[in-house]
Parts: sequence; C-alpha cells; structure tokens
Amino acid sequence: MNESRSFILLLIAVLLILSIAMVLPFLQFFLLTVLLAYILMPIQHRLENRLSPKLAAVSIVFAAMVVVILPLLFVIRIAVGEATDLIEAIQEGELDFEAVEARIEEQTGYEADLLTQLQNAAEGIEVASLVGVIDTIMHTLVGIGLMIFLLYYFLKDGDKFIQWLHETVPLAESVRDRLFTELDQIMKAVLVGHILVALIQGILAGIGLVVTGIPNAILWTVLMVILSLLPIVGSFLIWGPAALYLAFEGQILFGVFLALWGTLVVGVSDDYLRPIIVDRYAQVNPAVIIIGVLGGIYAFGIMGIFFGPLIIGILRSTIDVFREEFDSNE
Repeated sequence: MNESRSFILLLIAVLLILSIAMVLPFLQFFLLTVLLAYILMPIQHRLENRLSPKLAAVSIVFAAMVVVILPLLFVIRIAVGEATDLIEAIQEGELDFEAVEARIEEQTGYEADLLTQLQNAAEGIEVASLVGVIDTIMHTLVGIGLMIFLLYYFLKDGDKFIQWLHETVPLAESVRDRLFTELDQIMKAVLVGHILVALIQGILAGIGLVVTGIPNAILWTVLMVILSLLPIVGSFLIWGPAALYLAFEGQILFGVFLALWGTLVVGVSDDYLRPIIVDRYAQVNPAVIIIGVLGGIYAFGIMGIFFGPLIIGILRSTIDVFREEFDSNE
C-alpha cells in the first residue's frame, strides 16, 4: 500500500511539473484568462438563469473580446509603438531639450545635458528585429487564441472545478470553507479595491497629459496606471516631471493646470475612492501591494501586477486560517 501510494504521489509530481512546463510559455495569457474568468463568473451565473451554460459562456467570451480584449490590445499596441519611437528618438538624438536645459541652468546654475543622459540610459536598448517582431506577433496570436478557448471552458465548467477543489482539498469542511472565503475576499480586495482605483487614477492623470499636449500620452498613461498601485508617490512620478517640463518649456499655464489637476483631481480621488471601495472588502496593507506589484512583475511579468499582491495576500489569509482554526483545536 505504501509503495502504491508513493508511486502515485511521484507520478502526480512528475505530471504536475510537466504540466507547468507546458503552461509557462503562455503563462501571461493563462493568468489573464484566470483573472477574466474570476471577474466574469458572476455574469455567467446570471445568464445561466436564462441560457444554457454553453450559450452563456459563448456570449460572455464574445462580449469580453469586444469590450475588454480588443481595446486592451489596441492600447498596448499604441503604448509599445510610442515606447519604440521614443527609444529611437533618444538614440538618434532627435529630442530637443534646449529650452528645458536653458531654464534649468538659469534657475540652478547647473549645465544640464538631458539628451546625453537619456542616450546613455538608452544605450544597449535595441528595437526588436523583424524576425523578433514576427515571432512576438505569432506568439501573441497563439496566446490570444488559447486565452479565448480557455476562457470559454473556465466559464462553462468553472463551478465544476471549484466543486472538485472542495472535494479534493484534504481539509476539514469548516477549515476549507473558511479558507475559500478568505481567498475570495482577498481577490476582491486586490482587484476591486486597488487595481480599479489605480486604473481610474491613471486614466484621470492621462487626461491631464492629453489636455496639456504631453507627447506619448498613451505610454505615460499606461505607466501611471501601474505606478498608481504604489501608495504616496504613484502617478506623481509621471505627471510631476511633466508639469515641470511644461513650465521649463515656457508653457506656464499648462504646467500649472497639470500640477493642479494631478494634486486636486488625481490625488483627491484616492482619498475618496479607496475608502469607499476598499472598505467593502478585506483590508490589504499597502506594503503587500508594493512588494506584490514589484516582485510580481519580476516573477510573472506584466500579470504580476495583479497576481503578486494576490499571492502575498493569500499567504497572509492562509496563515490566519491556520492559526485560528488549528491552534484553537490544540
């Protein structure tokens, strides 16, 4: 019996490793599918009251493509294009910072050479070759196809998978239910309470950049959405220097407007939105968000923005459940 048990456990471990190896090339798309499935599952449940699970899942996948996936890909394409053009402009010395450098020297007495500093920072960054671009496009197309396929089955059979987890996890029913409840709360807290707030703040800050005529506004907006996950500094790291840039360029009115917009509209929105949204769900310490976002990006790529804080938050919840449930039984 022990040999059979050991063999089965070894087989499970080997198959799990092989399965992970097959998922890794498309990890970003897989994680995005999991994220979308979690967000869209309540809609699936509502539609199933009127439609069959298959038809409901097909309808949601089609709507998600039109409303979420295609616009997201469009924004990403523009942001990548702007980033590529900006790097090329820096490397070729096409940017003009003479007015800004003159104003800095006038105010501080320091002879700034911003273009040279940017060129040194961009040294070694190469725009992808044609072969690399084609490979990336093909990988993206295959990943999108896989994501659409998986999203359909995640929605259609998601409840069955959750039920299987409930039956498979070797825990007492009370502990298992408590753990699943904690996981659901931390998921909502991170996604709704922080990701949504960051998205709103980044877009508001991006509107300020567009109005004041800052170039590559889409690229900076995407970066501000990411930075808005970080408490205190957040999107200020983008709109703050942008306001100074406008002032040094002689566009004082636009510079003042952007500074006021960032301080009053973007900054104050955090004070009102975060308590309203976050207080409805589990509280997540800002340290969890910072470590989760930065560490998650290094570990999982762009999707680490979402799953990094989730993993740390889930770890905390699991430890809390262990302490409260098991320590109380001793």
